[in-house]
Amino acid sequence: MTGVPASTAGGTGRAPAPGGKLGAAAVNQASLWNIANILTMLRLVLVPGFVMLLLADGGYDPAMRAWAWAAFAVAMITDIFDGHLARTYNLVTDFGKIADPIADKAIMGAALICLSYLGDLPWWVTGVILFRELGITLMRFWVIRHGVIPASRGGKLKTLAQGTATGMYVLALTGPLATLRFWVMAIAVVLTVVTGIDYVRQAIVLRRQGLAARRASQDPAS
Repeated sequence: MTGVPASTAGGTGRAPAPGGKLGAAAVNQASLWNIANILTMLRLVLVPGFVMLLLADGGYDPAMRAWAWAAFAVAMITDIFDGHLARTYNLVTDFGKIADPIADKAIMGAALICLSYLGDLPWWVTGVILFRELGITLMRFWVIRHGVIPASRGGKLKTLAQGTATGMYVLALTGPLATLRFWVMAIAVVLTVVTGIDYVRQAIVLRRQGLAARRASQDPAS
C-alpha cells in the first residue's frame, strides 16, 4: 500500500514514479545523511570538546588530558572509517568532499596549537605541519582542473605518524614514554616535509601535462 489517493496519482491508483521529483529529493536527502557524513560531522563536533578538555585546569590535569586523548582518538578513528565507508558503499557527496578535509585539519590543528600554547610542543613544529597541510590543500585546488593528486603511501604514513605523535603529546606522559613521543614526532615532521615536497613535484608535473594537453587540443595542426 502506498497511502497515495488515486486522485493525486492522476486517477490511475498508482503512486508517483520513483524517478519523480519527490523520489529524487528523498534520494538526495538520504545521500547527505549517510553514515560517512555523520562520522565527519561527529569529528567537527568533537573539536571544541577536545579543546576544552585539553585546556581544563590550565592543561595540567592528567585525567582531563586522558579524556582529551580519548576524544582525539575517536576523531582519528572516524577519519579512517568515514572515507572507507564513502568509497566502499558509494556514499561520496559534495558535502563530504568539503567537510572531510576540514574536519581532519580542524582536529589536528586544534591539538597542535593547544599543545604549543601549553608549552608542550615547540611552535616551529606546529608551524611546519600546519603550513604543509594548508599549502598542499591549496595546491590541490590549484591543479584540480588538470587532475587529482592521489594520496600516496608516504602521505598515509605521515598521517599515521602525526596522529600517533600528537596523541602521545596530548597524554601527560613522563620518563621513557615522553622521550619516545619526541622521536615519534620527529619522524612525523620528517615525513611531513618529505611528502610535502613530493606533492609539490606531482602538482607541477600534473599542471604541465594538463597545459600541454590543452595546447595540443587547441592546435589546428593536430
